[in-house]
Amino acid sequence: MAGPIEQFEIVPLVKLPLGLDYTNSALWMTLAVVGSFAVMLLGMRGAKTVPGRFQSVSELLYEFIAGMVRDHAGHKATPYFPFVFSVFIFVLFGNALGMIPWAFTFTSHIIVTFTLAAMVFIFVTLLGIYKHGLHFFSLFLPEGAPLALAPIIVPIEIISYLSRPVSLSIRLFANMMAGHTMMKVFAGFSVSLGAALGVAGYTVGILPIIINVGLVGFEFLVAFLQAYVFTILTCLYIRDALELH
Repeated sequence: MAGPIEQFEIVPLVKLPLGLDYTNSALWMTLAVVGSFAVMLLGMRGAKTVPGRFQSVSELLYEFIAGMVRDHAGHKATPYFPFVFSVFIFVLFGNALGMIPWAFTFTSHIIVTFTLAAMVFIFVTLLGIYKHGLHFFSLFLPEGAPLALAPIIVPIEIISYLSRPVSLSIRLFANMMAGHTMMKVFAGFSVSLGAALGVAGYTVGILPIIINVGLVGFEFLVAFLQAYVFTILTCLYIRDALELH
């Protein structure tokens, strides 16, 4: 039986030159992009006053993220809605597709989540510099702070700012990896009990199965919440870049 960690193994599917192999991780990223495009395109194709199933889903996603941008990033951030929406939908589909049996959860890898977080970090930093010029760096010395404390405050603020992509990426990666590992461990309990105790073991193994069903439901909730938290923090970082506080 495969161990609980083997589900995170990167497997090359197509060998490409220079070692740039097309892996199972790349495959499920592709499916996440295709799936998100399909949902939005099917939802908006032939839009009606009384929405159908796909149109309801696409409109719900649109309104949900639009409200998130207005509430947490401010009206000035409205032009950046497409970026925020793309981040949310990609992370959500990555998390949700990973719940399919024998699928690969690419958001459970730190290299993927850190790349996403670094993309957000670079975008927000460039946005702040574009909007405020060198005044953007006043973000590292809060207004009203004594200049005498600047040698202490500025390094702390810089470290805090640079730690954003680290905390953002670790939060998503750790939650997805821990959740899938836990499901695999509890699923293995039923098989282990059955193999060790025979019929009696399979009877006792019903309890881990019930627990695992509950864990699957919980993981679907976590999949949504982690996409939500990732997007909320992106909105807050955009607000900081626009308003410098």
